Amino acid sequence: MSFCSLITKHSCVAACITIIAAATACAEETCSYSTWDWNAEKQRAENFQDVVKSKRELTPEEWHSTLPCSICREDQQIIELADLKPFFVCRHVADEIETALGVARSAGFPLHDVIGYRVGRTKGLLNIDGRRSQYSLHAYGLALDINPALNGLYDQCEILSPSCRLRRGGAWRPGTPGTVTPGTPIYEEIAAMGWRWGGELAGRQKDTMHFSPSGE
Repeated sequence: MSFCSLITKHSCVAACITIIAAATACAEETCSYSTWDWNAEKQRAENFQDVVKSKRELTPEEWHSTLPCSICREDQQIIELADLKPFFVCRHVADEIETALGVARSAGFPLHDVIGYRVGRTKGLLNIDGRRSQYSLHAYGLALDINPALNGLYDQCEILSPSCRLRRGGAWRPGTPGTVTPGTPIYEEIAAMGWRWGGELAGRQKDTMHFSPSGE
């Protein structure tokens, strides 16, 4: 190989490395997500949007207030467990969540369905159109819904009881395999992460499928 050929080869390699590095940097700076607003008056999702922009353009509401998790798909990591539909969570907590679910399953808790990252305004005060104004923790990949068909969302519910009104998901029946209650392996493993169970929220709403850092 001639000296000139060697120089040309090395120049091409350097150029390729530069292009790959630039593409990687660009991908890291890009933020994309699909979102919607929950209309509490009409009980339906509205205002669907697909967003793509630079990560430098993110507003404070698009970042979690204390953890390095945003609503961008690029900040999420997939979790794939056998016989379970894959789901995404914030990459900064992904390993911890995967371990907790794996230990709970090994201890005998059946996992049928887990929902993680999902961007939508489902919290906060209503705007003039009757839509919620704040993102839930699911939007940052910082919440899990465990077996929703067995663990429902209730309101008019100071204390979990048959008098509570089921709003979403299936009826919560303690003792049924896959139902979340204190003392079950899934409760213990996720609580050990410092997360709280939505079935223990103060107030008139109890979300028995839900876990997050705040329980909300």
